[in-house]
Amino acid sequence: MASTVTVYQAYAPRLGLPAARDGRFPASWKRDRMTWIKPSFLWMMYRCGWAAKEDQETVLAVEITREGFEWALRNACLSHYDAERHTDHAEWKRRLRQSPARVQWDPERDLHLRPLPHRSLQLGLAGEATRRYADEWLVSLTDVTPLAHRVHAAVRDGDLAAARGLLPPERPYPAGAELLAHLAP
Repeated sequence: MASTVTVYQAYAPRLGLPAARDGRFPASWKRDRMTWIKPSFLWMMYRCGWAAKEDQETVLAVEITREGFEWALRNACLSHYDAERHTDHAEWKRRLRQSPARVQWDPERDLHLRPLPHRSLQLGLAGEATRRYADEWLVSLTDVTPLAHRVHAAVRDGDLAAARGLLPPERPYPAGAELLAHLAP
């Protein structure tokens, strides 16, 4: 099993380009605000519009430690109330306020960015989790904006086989049932 996990984030060039160049988030990157990481490249493309949306023109592949990723999952709360998982709405709200991470499950996307029937994890980091993400878990940052543009061009040209061949490899996360039991969609 790999010791790292790759997640994706999109930033304005003023943040994303220095981060990729220096291999760390710049001082202007706010460690005190929530940041969302996405293990799915295509979901990131959906969110940032193939790196064309304002302030999301630079897409980073962020390699983090598996240990850090799993810490965030263990300490996460669902981003929405679920009557089957929470005793009541107030208990969920309390847990949400106290959790350094939150999870939401959204439909995975195909090459045309249409929703698929299975879900993809989005992981929101706040407080301690944000600081640890930037200062402890970070292994590398790579600007994958050119890759996003190449995949998008292949999709626009109707060459889905070429687009698929360019996608970064992804597979279901090999988590034990106990790691995701409190978060399962």
